[in-house]
Amino acid sequence: MIALRLVRLIDVHADALAERLLAKIQCCPLLPDYDKVPFEELKRRVRETYQDLGDWLLGKPAHDIKISYNEIGARRAAQHVPLSQVIWAIALTKQNLWEFLDQELVLDRPLEIFGELEILKLVEQFFQRAQYYASIGYEQSRAAHSTPKEVACR
Repeated sequence: MIALRLVRLIDVHADALAERLLAKIQCCPLLPDYDKVPFEELKRRVRETYQDLGDWLLGKPAHDIKISYNEIGARRAAQHVPLSQVIWAIALTKQNLWEFLDQELVLDRPLEIFGELEILKLVEQFFQRAQYYASIGYEQSRAAHSTPKEVACR
């Protein structure tokens, strides 16, 4: 029950969460190469993450997370955004969500606290998978676009 309430809260505020995250990304000194990502593309991806998060938390197949984040990783590799910055942007997405939930939630019953812990576990699993699959997509893209080293003849 609390999980559904939290998912609805995230869904209802997806646009506000996205706007807040975009502002953080744009001014974050750890993400200087994110200016290579077209703003409208970044805005769409951030909004999709928060809009789809509820579906993923409530049982959307992990395969969908894999496809989405492999694509994000590959796209950032093509845009020459370092992998460390891709990982940090995903971590910032999670941090932004926790800050929002911390402000919005008032939990006063043990069942609600237990529900929040359950959501915390699911959110953590989601973002771990997102980072992993983005890394895989990034690495595969870089490998596909790298030139093979020439073998020296003796």
